[in-house]
Amino acid sequence: MSSPVPHAIDLHAYIAGFAASPLARWGRCLPWELPVQAPQIVRELLAGLPAGEYAIEGDVAIHRSARVEPGAVLKGPLILGAGCFVATGAYLRGGNWVDAGCSIGPGVELKSSFVFAGTALAHFNFVGDSVLGAGVNMEAGSIVCNHRNERADKNIRVRIRDGGDGGDGGALHPTGCEKFGALVGDGARIGANAVIAPGALLLPGRVVARASLLDQELPNDPL
Repeated sequence: MSSPVPHAIDLHAYIAGFAASPLARWGRCLPWELPVQAPQIVRELLAGLPAGEYAIEGDVAIHRSARVEPGAVLKGPLILGAGCFVATGAYLRGGNWVDAGCSIGPGVELKSSFVFAGTALAHFNFVGDSVLGAGVNMEAGSIVCNHRNERADKNIRVRIRDGGDGGDGGALHPTGCEKFGALVGDGARIGANAVIAPGALLLPGRVVARASLLDQELPNDPL
């Protein structure tokens, strides 16, 4: 039987720069509570941006040093940080905050997510309702799923050990939400064509093999 989440999950243990980021005021949220608030959070952050550093049109803000190729679709609310690159065919929607130096390649779809500095989504990736730490690399075709399409009960569950982090031997707990992808720690590496099932908590530096399935609801899948 799954049970309610007994305590907070420390976002700072997964993302070292969280406390110094514009998202610091939401640092006590559970990871799946951030994506559901993404449009409101991004709009709130938009209001405080220095207009001289960003080109702002409606609820889309692009740092003046960022590069967006023709044919990318950027739907607000959106903040795209300094030195970012967004390729032709990328599709950003549903409220996204993208920190400095990130790369969003061709054919990438990013939905209702928070992406920290230096993270790269190479090409043909999907990331939905997620929080990605700094320096994460997703190789071509790897995806983070955000919905349990395979069963009637859509409630997403996370596996948490007693210390409050993802780890072997943890218990499953319901999140109470139907859309959540993953919390991915700093420096994680996700191989080409890998699939991350909904509700994953990936500790910093985690390596996911190419062409693999990581489903932490399964009892034998290490975290």
